[in-house]
Amino acid sequence: MDRCVVLVDAGYLLGAAASLLAGEPSRSRITVDHAALIQGLRERAEADTEQPLLRIYWFDGAPDRVPQPEHRRLRVMPRVTVRLGALTRSDGRWAQKGVDAAMHAELTELARNRACSDVVLVTGDGDLLPGLMSAKEHGVAVHLWAVQAADGDYNQSEDLVAEADERRVLDRAWITRAVRAKDLTGLCAPPPAPRPDIAAILSAPLPEAALAEAARNGSASGDTGSGPALPAPAGSAAKTVPTPKDLAGSLRAPGQQQGPPAGQSAAQPPAGSALRWSSDKGWIDRAGPLGEPAETASLPTLAQLTSAEQRWADREEDITTVGGDPFEVGQVFARRWMERLPETVHLQKLATMYPRIPHRIDGELLRYAARFGLLAHKDDQIDEHDRYAIRAGFWREIDVRAAAEHVAAVPSAAPAAPVAPATPAAE
Repeated sequence: MDRCVVLVDAGYLLGAAASLLAGEPSRSRITVDHAALIQGLRERAEADTEQPLLRIYWFDGAPDRVPQPEHRRLRVMPRVTVRLGALTRSDGRWAQKGVDAAMHAELTELARNRACSDVVLVTGDGDLLPGLMSAKEHGVAVHLWAVQAADGDYNQSEDLVAEADERRVLDRAWITRAVRAKDLTGLCAPPPAPRPDIAAILSAPLPEAALAEAARNGSASGDTGSGPALPAPAGSAAKTVPTPKDLAGSLRAPGQQQGPPAGQSAAQPPAGSALRWSSDKGWIDRAGPLGEPAETASLPTLAQLTSAEQRWADREEDITTVGGDPFEVGQVFARRWMERLPETVHLQKLATMYPRIPHRIDGELLRYAARFGLLAHKDDQIDEHDRYAIRAGFWREIDVRAAAEHVAAVPSAAPAAPVAPATPAAE
């Protein structure tokens, strides 16, 4: 039949795009607009083959073949079918298993059943050579697409290139319509809107450095405190935004032990205690200075504010609309939480706590982010950059909403004074 089909090896396409735009083949270094990418593939395929599109097959790997957020977004798009192979890790590197075999089987089946007249292959793996030759024998025209190589050389099998009927190169200009490199020089989130209280926190040194400085000043003036001075950590001058662990450490009372009391097992919490909020470790007293204040304990979680219908709509939005950027994820979570609050007083309470997020809401925020593949182990370490960006997006949305509420409340709280009638000027 006079139709075209596109078979995409996602590992090749996105890996080569990352090499071209970010200098290394790690897909974590790029951000992909999948809707724009699919639309670009469709338009390019129909223009090159001069045939209408039947379907785009997206072949990729996933741990245990469980669809990841990007796969869930792709498979609900029109004319897109997702086929998943296994993704395994060996010697610290991820490798796809079964993707080439699935592409080979799909290619030969389409050709044998005469389901299309033209096939577009976006791959570079020479293992597909037998499938390509079989498709040609069944009268199918094979178009091989390559991604512009970062080093100017081939990034495809030369045998595959030689056997293809037509070959095209997706250059940098075409790739950048849907793919961009992440800026890892700083936070991927834009700076917060100007607010004096926030600016003071962001410009302050780390709590440990501040305590050490205060201890040195106290010893110079002859003041002998009971609390030991905390040394400033190495490299703290380069980090200006405190982490949740830094903030929790700054609230620790002088001389307070960080571990469990003598005779207390580390695995069992002391009576009336709770886990530290956010990413810090250890146990704290609920009623102590590190415990959750009563006003924050009354803040409802998003799960408590969400009905069954809203939960379904949220999942639909996550799959079809939310891109999965860490900053965007924090914004979406905050927007839903604020829209469903029964009273604005809760928003006012939270806005005064910047940058500390109550541990129940913070934990729910991070669990929500995990749906999008964030907070995953990368090189056996948790990516703190994503955590910063998620919380920055959350606070940006809270800050915008709180500022709007404040502006809306000003006219009613302070009505304008009546204007006195003008007095005629003396002649």
